[in-house]
Amino acid sequence: MAKVELEAQIEDQSQFPLGRVHSIETMGTVDGPGTRLVVFVQGCPMRCAYCHNPDTWSLQAGTPVSVEHVMGTFESNWQFYRNGGITVSGGEPLLQPEFVAALFGQAHARPAGRVHTCLDTCGYAYTPDSPERFDALLRATDLVLLDIKHADPEGHRVLTERSMDRILAFGDELARRNIKTVIRHVVVPGYTDSVEECEKLGRLIAPWHNVVGLEMLPYHTMGVVKYEQLGIPYKLEGVPQMDKGRIPELRAAVLRAMKGARASE
Repeated sequence: MAKVELEAQIEDQSQFPLGRVHSIETMGTVDGPGTRLVVFVQGCPMRCAYCHNPDTWSLQAGTPVSVEHVMGTFESNWQFYRNGGITVSGGEPLLQPEFVAALFGQAHARPAGRVHTCLDTCGYAYTPDSPERFDALLRATDLVLLDIKHADPEGHRVLTERSMDRILAFGDELARRNIKTVIRHVVVPGYTDSVEECEKLGRLIAPWHNVVGLEMLPYHTMGVVKYEQLGIPYKLEGVPQMDKGRIPELRAAVLRAMKGARASE
């Protein structure tokens, strides 16, 4: 069957918007609490220098997947997810808010019991001038893993080729709605591994009192092989993997600056 015909058939059988999906991990343990079903959607507007999934960039790639299919996959392994739930990662989930909203809505309405939902996002696809497009999604989101790539606007543009304005607007919206949020920050040697940058991150996130966690993720080079396979130049060629031994010091710098900023509010 031709791909176009297959997509039409899937759409006819679905009650909800289809999602463009890169892959589904059935036993995720690092994308939210507990063991989780993790849906990696296709498409991302950012071009992070250290991205380890460049094959997710194109929104036109991937496979059309229905909400029913994802929930069916969840149900087939539900006993493993009792202390976990469903996470949508990427790529960038905010490029497909209708699909993710429908999925999270079904997870919450599950007859056998409500399922915890988690959104793993960089926030860049959020559009502050049309927040209503994201309302259903955010109302059905229990936890957000928000990736802050760099605390400085110019450093952010160098590292991602994008502005951080939309990301900060999204963070403000999460705080306004009081949605529990874990901040994730990839620590890259020579880019985001200084105490000064980490302190700036702490001051940046201090106004968001909905932040319930901080994950400092050491940069690694495991994704380099994908760039070679796709024929894409790797921007951080020669940058070594981050020394994990420095992570506690840098995490403490973020928390110290955040606490200091809140004390002066």
